[in-house]
Amino acid sequence: MTIIAWIVVGSVLFTSAGLLISRDWRLELGLLGLQYVGVFWLTNQHWPISMAAIKLVTGWMAIATLGITRLNLKEAPDANEQFWPQGRLFRLFSAGIVTVIVITVVPRVEEIIPGIGLPVISGSLILMGLGMLHLGMTAQPFRVILGLLTVLSGFEALYAALESSILVAAMLSVVNLGLALVGAYLLTVPKPEESV
Repeated sequence: MTIIAWIVVGSVLFTSAGLLISRDWRLELGLLGLQYVGVFWLTNQHWPISMAAIKLVTGWMAIATLGITRLNLKEAPDANEQFWPQGRLFRLFSAGIVTVIVITVVPRVEEIIPGIGLPVISGSLILMGLGMLHLGMTAQPFRVILGLLTVLSGFEALYAALESSILVAAMLSVVNLGLALVGAYLLTVPKPEESV
């Protein structure tokens, strides 16, 4: 069981780093779908399978909302991102730094909040850290929403170990769907003409 848990943590690391590096929206949505499978498994460590499935279904509904909206757009929104840093190597290096920080912090968090388990803490902190890194490196609405969904996934995985309320699960699902709807709206809203 512990080996499977660490495999899930590795897959969460792979998917969140892939979201940071990728520039193809289809691949990004596929990675986000795999990420939600990992969040489901991490959440299932402390919640019954029926409640953990809420995270999976809600995440996939958010992905479907973003995918359908993005599919109906004629051109790539903000295709030329003019922000530094743009290089994939830099983004990969930054993801490595965040991963090293998480590895360093995980035992300390386990001491502060015992009983959660190292894999759940590792997976959730990786998701939150790489999601925050994603948010700091982009201003495109589609990628910002992906970063927010990643951060929220990490929070949900950690919070599931502390609280098993059905109402909290429902409220977090509403937040996920709300983020997807806001992202869909921001993708379709016309941008004002830039003044020179």
